[in-house]
Amino acid sequence: MNIKEDEATANTLNDYYLVCLSRQLSLLGRREVHNGRAHFGIFGDGKELAQVAFAKTFRKGDWRSGYYRDQTFMLALDLLKPEEFFAMIYGDTDMDFNPSTGGRNFNNHFSTANINSDGQIQNLMEQFNSASDISPTAGQMPRLLGLAQASKLVRQNPELKKHLQNNVDGNEVAFGSIGDASTSEGMFFETINAAAVMQVPLAVAVYDDGFGISVPIEFQTTKSSISKALKGFENDKENNGISIYTCQGWDYPKLIQTFAEGIERCRQTQNPALFHILEVTQPLGHSTSGSHEHYKSKEQLDWEKEFDCVAQFRKWLLESGKADQDTLLEIENRATKNALNARNKAWKHYTSSFSAELRSLTAIVNQINLKSAGISNYTDELESLTAKTFPTRRAFYSFAKRINFEIHGENNLTQERNELIKWSEKFGEQNRKFYNTNLYREGKDSALQVTDVSARYAENPPQVNGSQILNQNFDALFEKHPNLVTFGEDTGKLGDVNQGMKGMQAKYGISRVFDTGIRETTIIGQGIGLALRGFRPIAEIQYLDYLIYAQSTLSDDLASMQYRTLGKQAAPLIIRTRGHQLQGIWHAGSPIQLILGSLRGIYLCIPRNMTQAAGFYNTLLESNDPALVIEPLKGYNLKEPLPTNLGDFRVPLGIPEIIQEGTDITAVTYGWNVHHVLKAAHLLKEIKNISVEVIDVQTLLPFDVNHLILKSIKKTSKVIFIDEDVPGGGTAYMMQKVLQEQQAFNYLDTAPRTLSAMEHRPAYGIDGEYFTKPNVELIFEEIYQMMHEVNVKGYPVL
Repeated sequence: MNIKEDEATANTLNDYYLVCLSRQLSLLGRREVHNGRAHFGIFGDGKELAQVAFAKTFRKGDWRSGYYRDQTFMLALDLLKPEEFFAMIYGDTDMDFNPSTGGRNFNNHFSTANINSDGQIQNLMEQFNSASDISPTAGQMPRLLGLAQASKLVRQNPELKKHLQNNVDGNEVAFGSIGDASTSEGMFFETINAAAVMQVPLAVAVYDDGFGISVPIEFQTTKSSISKALKGFENDKENNGISIYTCQGWDYPKLIQTFAEGIERCRQTQNPALFHILEVTQPLGHSTSGSHEHYKSKEQLDWEKEFDCVAQFRKWLLESGKADQDTLLEIENRATKNALNARNKAWKHYTSSFSAELRSLTAIVNQINLKSAGISNYTDELESLTAKTFPTRRAFYSFAKRINFEIHGENNLTQERNELIKWSEKFGEQNRKFYNTNLYREGKDSALQVTDVSARYAENPPQVNGSQILNQNFDALFEKHPNLVTFGEDTGKLGDVNQGMKGMQAKYGISRVFDTGIRETTIIGQGIGLALRGFRPIAEIQYLDYLIYAQSTLSDDLASMQYRTLGKQAAPLIIRTRGHQLQGIWHAGSPIQLILGSLRGIYLCIPRNMTQAAGFYNTLLESNDPALVIEPLKGYNLKEPLPTNLGDFRVPLGIPEIIQEGTDITAVTYGWNVHHVLKAAHLLKEIKNISVEVIDVQTLLPFDVNHLILKSIKKTSKVIFIDEDVPGGGTAYMMQKVLQEQQAFNYLDTAPRTLSAMEHRPAYGIDGEYFTKPNVELIFEEIYQMMHEVNVKGYPVL
């Protein structure tokens, strides 16, 4: 053999080592769960060979958006160490040892950093990149579209490259992976359709093992084949579309050839590709929660054993003369040994990660035992906890807290109890940092660190429609931020339905201001992927009610991204939408409760007018936090003074504004309801001489970080919370924040009140809105009734 043949054979044998190592990791990982040393595991067994072949085409600068069986792909790129594989299973919180999840996600959820602690995007062209994995089936697909589109935009407009700090050069491919059954999800079809329309370099491998957990493929997919079902999406000479490839998952040379040809074509032409990998197996079943023997026939199991990709690869190596039995046995033994060593190393690291704290606790417990003369033998109990198969932080912390409760009031143990309290506080704070940080950016690139700048005005400023303020402010932002892009339904050519982006496409080009199809979840996915690669995207969802179409992508992916990566990944996407008007059930909603409950990790800005909205956009673009901005529909035609420092003035997040000072009662609200409350306050002052302090909270996430509302309540001793969400929604949230967290209850002289919309969706038109949402008269009556409660004679019943 010549040098090239020697090298090729060595690479092939290294591939065999990788598939053997990966299989051993799966086998040992499953055993760890069943032995009680881990809670759950899900593995990539049966997909090893295809993933090795797929990874060979991955280049630095490329991005992966895969699913939770990609361990062999990651091993092949050296993005996963065997010890990390087990650290994930154990939930190790050491980010150096478990860099992908830090114990916040279960195994086989991978990520690489795209941002440093200073908030600067990494040099992404010098590394292999992986978006942080999520578990919801097909949830990885929407962001894949944006990751691919970034390359398309730079190829179309090379000038963008320098504005992205050379993190994108236009030739990268976005690699996706998905199980065959998950292609039944709407997100998969929405993404494939969008990719075909947009012609972006997206390549997705579909691993087909014939089942979705226990449900066979005939109940999953039309024609029992995703490649056949997608025939209408396949490109031809006359139409755009996708390239479709099929290959058996046990055929090594064909896999190498198929992926190499398909990815090269995708990279050169930016035509999306789908690889349907057939006849892969799943020898360990779906996960550690069940056994596939319960739903597969003996014939199926026998076939899977014969066509297991590792066995078939071994057979091919022998038959082709690439290796002999002794060589393969040496490789197999090395893989087994290295997997065992990795497991042992990871277990030792995990169990020793809190050994110092355990020694301190043991010393305190021993002293308590000595002083209590053996009445309570805490030492034995502690030893039994330590001897458990899977010792947890929770067990020791809970044990220490219980001792604290039990010895409370024992005067002879005062010193020991104080030491126990200090231990619990320190250990609790340590674990709080492990599990309860990085929901938002925490460094100088946090939106909360952006310095506020007031809007400035000429001596006699022109009064213009709110839509004009937005429009001119966006113009200033596109000049200021050359990596700013915006997109959505009617955003491009029309300039959005309310003309906030009017003229932006003509001025800044179709690569920065563009239209999308009616497909909300992939609009958000585009934004996530573009943001990960260094763009500053504003994704428009036409109406607030339609945010629900993208709820899963927002909640599962964007909102949790910084949390699940401990700040290693950031996607500073701004979602722009509008709401709160007269058109009824699906154009006038205010699902704030839904947003507050599911989108922690995304800031929520609800401006009362377009100057405030513009100020929020200006602030957010100076930070790396994602946010949702809800523009009030009625504000587009409301006259406002035009600021002179467009693009530069900034509204701070979490800082309420006192719109009208008062002394009798505090009214807390946001959005368009500010206008209703001001009208009611004016009537109350004019008719009943009641002085209402009107506070616009401006943002619900974050909420009143400096406790301005508490200061107001200390003055007025009364508070009412008003919004147009359902009862128990936004108003209940605000009341809990103020009464409990700010402890304002101590300063009230009557019960706090909430005034929200009806329990159902808003009805159509002026009358429908009036009778289903708070109105001026209702606000007047509620506030007056509160005054009556504290002064019956001064404020008799209306």
